[in-house]
Amino acid sequence: MEMILYLGAVWVAFLLGLFIGWLWKPKWAISRTKRHKLCESESSTPTQRLQIEKPRPPPVSSPEFDNSCTSELNHGQSNVVTEEDLEHLWRLVEMKDGGPTWIKMMDRSTETMSYQAWGRDPKTGPPRYRTSTVYEDVTPELVRDFFWDDVFRLKWDDMLAYSTTLEECPTTGTMVVQWIRKFPFFCSDREYIIGRRIWKAGTDYYCVTKGVPCNSVPRRDKPRRVDLCYSSWCIRPVESRRGNGQLTACEVILFHHEDMGIPREIAKLGIRQGMWGAVKKIEPGLRVYQKQRASGAPLSQPAFMAQINTKVDPSYLRALEGVEDLSKTEVAAASDRPLDRNISKLIILGGAIVLACTLNGGLLPKAFIFGVARRFGNMGKKL
Repeated sequence: MEMILYLGAVWVAFLLGLFIGWLWKPKWAISRTKRHKLCESESSTPTQRLQIEKPRPPPVSSPEFDNSCTSELNHGQSNVVTEEDLEHLWRLVEMKDGGPTWIKMMDRSTETMSYQAWGRDPKTGPPRYRTSTVYEDVTPELVRDFFWDDVFRLKWDDMLAYSTTLEECPTTGTMVVQWIRKFPFFCSDREYIIGRRIWKAGTDYYCVTKGVPCNSVPRRDKPRRVDLCYSSWCIRPVESRRGNGQLTACEVILFHHEDMGIPREIAKLGIRQGMWGAVKKIEPGLRVYQKQRASGAPLSQPAFMAQINTKVDPSYLRALEGVEDLSKTEVAAASDRPLDRNISKLIILGGAIVLACTLNGGLLPKAFIFGVARRFGNMGKKL
């Protein structure tokens, strides 16, 4: 009986939060995001320590793309993705960026994949996430091409509604792409303008993707553009879990954050609950891609560009540790503090869901949407 009464109080609190959310909407929730400055470029001189590794041309014709800014990339005048981005990613991978402690969130696995996730809260900006995914029986090169291949991504990523290449540099492999991502329920689509580039250090690949400004694509009310977005990873060979001493597995260390436009704590809750479900959907696509490439399927233009890498001496990256005082980032175990068991938090949650979904051009990432649904769907089982 006590459990039934408590469950009733929980749902009353949640519905009260929804009601409050509809009645009260702060001005900041309906204000439009400020326009960022458009594309800026500056001359950059290539250094002797960097070399460009280029593949053979793809056997099929390249898809059309808007080359309005391509000349800047070809002449090395764009600062879309630079060596500073490489150095920043290396510090993140080595956990020597001096940031807050990484708190472990998850540790899951299947027969052919293992997954770990950590999160942390900087003083400013959205929450940051670090994940490590190990795929068995796959090479780093294949995984690199898989994540870069926007043509094939449309076949397995059900959130990607549209993608096109805006700019590309056949010398450095730098690309600027436009994505339109769709989201479930009644939240609007979101537009991303992404700059990306790959460096190769020994057997490791450092893949930088981040949101960049670009004046070749006018900003629209819908879909709403995401300005703050960072999603970069290191791909490297690792030993198989079979314990045979062979480097037949591949690890992907991902760092991701973006401005979701929703309350911080609500976003963290949704991502925590929906993360594993989203990750499990990636591997089936990877295995299909692996079979197609093994059968001799031709490269798409994005996959071809993924093979144009800037080679960097691993000793250069290791030397960064000696140049700067880089403190080791701490890693802590997952917190045992229970989540979402406080009635007042449920009131806030209900109101925040309504508020987030009524933002101008609002967006709820897939992990958040399904995470919240799953959380409340299973609440009765936990009480």
